Amino acid sequence: MSRLRRFEAQRFIGLRDTMLFYDCDDPTQFDELNGRVTAENLDMRNLVQTFAPDAVPEARNRGFKPR
Repeated sequence: MSRLRRFEAQRFIGLRDTMLFYDCDDPTQFDELNGRVTAENLDMRNLVQTFAPDAVPEARNRGFKPR
């Protein structure tokens, strides 16, 4: 199971620029997320969002849509 550095305990990660969230347990979604975060330095630009509880309904409650 792959996870982003600094977000190892989070399964669902949202990106504020697109308001989409990604499932880190899905290899395809994780590769896309990791590529964007790395290439665009999104974590340092404060554009990465986590959710508590770490669940799909909470991500949607905050206005994010699934990838």
